[in-house]
This record gives sequence, C-alpha cells and structure tokens, in this order.
Amino acid sequence: MTLFDALVGAVQFDAALAVLAGAAFLGGLVRGFTGFGFAMIFMPIAGLVVPLPLASALIWALDAPFALPLAARSLRKAQWREVIPLLIGATLLLPVGIWLLLSLPQLAMRWLIAGLILAAVIVLATGWRWKGRAGVPLSLGVGGLSGLGAGLAQLGGMPLAIFWLSAQNKSAEQMRHDLVTYFACATVISALLLSWNGILGWASLTVALPLLVPYGSGVLIGTRGYGLASERTFRRIAYGVIMLAALVSLPLWDGVLGRG
Repeated sequence: MTLFDALVGAVQFDAALAVLAGAAFLGGLVRGFTGFGFAMIFMPIAGLVVPLPLASALIWALDAPFALPLAARSLRKAQWREVIPLLIGATLLLPVGIWLLLSLPQLAMRWLIAGLILAAVIVLATGWRWKGRAGVPLSLGVGGLSGLGAGLAQLGGMPLAIFWLSAQNKSAEQMRHDLVTYFACATVISALLLSWNGILGWASLTVALPLLVPYGSGVLIGTRGYGLASERTFRRIAYGVIMLAALVSLPLWDGVLGRG
C-alpha cells in the first residue's frame, strides 16, 4: 500500500467531505475575487479532517484546472520583470518546503500553518506599507519564501500578499494580474516536484474530483463579484475570511470541540 493509498483511506466521505467541500467553496470564492487566498483558507480547515500532505495535493488538484484559464486574461497585463525573479526564487526553495511537509508531525504543522497565516494577516491589517519598488535581490528572496511556503503548506501566496497587497505603488487590479500569472506558472513547477515526492498522484486526484464543483462555483462567483467592491472592501474581505479560517483551525480548540 502506497502512502497516498493510506491517506485516501483516511478520508471519511461524510462530515469530512462536507468540511472539504465548504472549505473548497469558500477558498474558491476568495481566490476568484482576489487572485489569491485559496490555500490560506483551505489548508488549515482541510487539515482538521485529512492528513496535511493530502490537503496539499487537493489544493493543487483543485486549483490547477482554473489557474491557467484565470491567467489567460492576466498574462498580457502582468509585470513580468517582477514575476520572473519571484518564480526563480520559488523554484529554488520549493523542495525544502516539501521536505518539511513530509517530515514534521501533523500537530506541529497545524500550529505552524495557523500561526503563519495569522501573523501574515495581522501584518497586513495593521496598515504596514511597502515603500518603493523592489529590486531583483528582494524579489528573489520573496519568491524563495513563497516557494518555501508552497512546499510546506501550499501557502506560496502568503509572502506575496504581504509584499504586494500592502504595496502603495501597485493597484489591486495590477496585483491581481501579477498574482494570477505567478500562480499559473508556479502550478506547473509544483506539479513536477509534488509528483516526484509522491504527494500528487491518482489517489489524491480521485479525492479531489467531488470538490471541483464547489470550488469552481466559488471561483466563478468570486471572479464575477470582483468589480462590485472597492479596494478597501476587497482587502477587508480577504483579511477577515483568511483570519477566521486560521482561528478555527487552531489545535487549541481540539479538546473543546472534541477533535482528535
């Protein structure tokens, strides 16, 4: 029996599937609306009901069919001089993140994931702003952190959210084009490394199939609703939903809620 045969066998298609479907829809809604945030919502919630390596594979399987179509409209408008150094840095540290995902205990990973997400949202919500344009060394560093986060818990968007969402010199629309383009390219790179490490395979893809509808519905609704909100509302929605997902997933509540 392979690693993922065992992981898939752990999925109980009742309450667990309902939790995964709800997280997929909510994450898709934010992903379609903002261009990022799916993993920051799905990963901590999915980690409550399935092993984290499987949750990581599900994120890739759900997002990949939508990443390229979403990017089709953004590729021509992306600032490639900023996107390419980020991709280089991400590729270099992605294997390190995958190694940590497979090596650290599940409980420690849950604390780490929730803590990182909460810290990122707090930094953004305090109003911190990046001043000036980033040079290549800084972009490589941010890309490296993105790759590390992507391998660790599919949280590659988190460093970019802090770097770009807080920027004064990048509008919400431009940030969205750059994020969507970055994720489309990173999706291809991640597929190769996740498959090589046995995380992504037929078993995990099978589990993802029933989740495609709620996720796709969320992406569609979020994409169509993008133009209905101001930039301030756009930021507040992203912060609030992501923080709520991280708070609910904290192992601190396991005893209270009867989670094992």
